[in-house]
Amino acid sequence: MNATSSWGYWRDVMLTALAPAIWGSTYIVTTQGLPPDRPFTAALIRVLPAGILLLIFTRCLPDRRQWWRLLVLGALNIGVFQALLFVAAYRLPGGLAAVLSAIQPLLVMLLAWAVDGRVPARVTLWSAVAGVAGMAILLLSPQTVFEPVGIAAALLGAACMAAGVWLTRRWQMNMPVLALTGWQLLIGGVMLLPVALWVDPPLPVLTMSQWAAYAYLCLAGALLAYTLWFRGVARLPTVAVASLGLLSPLTAVVLGWVLLAQSITGTALAGLVVVLVSVFAVQRTTARAR
Repeated sequence: MNATSSWGYWRDVMLTALAPAIWGSTYIVTTQGLPPDRPFTAALIRVLPAGILLLIFTRCLPDRRQWWRLLVLGALNIGVFQALLFVAAYRLPGGLAAVLSAIQPLLVMLLAWAVDGRVPARVTLWSAVAGVAGMAILLLSPQTVFEPVGIAAALLGAACMAAGVWLTRRWQMNMPVLALTGWQLLIGGVMLLPVALWVDPPLPVLTMSQWAAYAYLCLAGALLAYTLWFRGVARLPTVAVASLGLLSPLTAVVLGWVLLAQSITGTALAGLVVVLVSVFAVQRTTARAR
């Protein structure tokens, strides 16, 4: 890889990394800025308006042969994933949910090996394993409660996102990134709509800070973050993109430390370093492979 293409690769990595970093702020925005006990409503407001805005802006209709693929991707990347994500978040401690979701890079490697015949480099494989171990060191504690439904939801959510990332890269949809993002957000939002109406209580009268929190989740957490994410999926190897997902819980921990005065012990700090090193190692080995 020459200097120009190397810089382009790392620029794509940094832009894609912004997406999970933004998603990592979701926890603090939700707990500090939103009405309580309305997880599916929060997910709905996060994705559906962003999808509508993107489609109004792009005005791009998919080819008829692409509809079924969009439905699958919208379900895996947005609708089903968001529902499982909030089920896990409400039933499990955040640490356990984050550790379980950290298996996503390993699942992507498994899919690429089983279906595409791509054997992962040994360094890449062990770096992904180290990322899971680092998350466990960083977030788990002896008081962690293992709730079966929450564990199943977290594992299925990680599998959905891994399959979504792999299929998005494999299918290479012939659509602009903004349109592809908008259609997936719209499809996922439509799937979440009946769940939010059926499960969650109605919203109260919102304060200005709550309006701002919902606007941030929609405009930054969905419209901007998913656009950067799908752009990265189209340009980077699937394993490289999946490993960047570890930055989401990492960002949540750092924001809790900076803004909420949550402590980070020496052991947790070691876990944080392990996660960062594992993410960098995956990016470096995939860059060399290119």
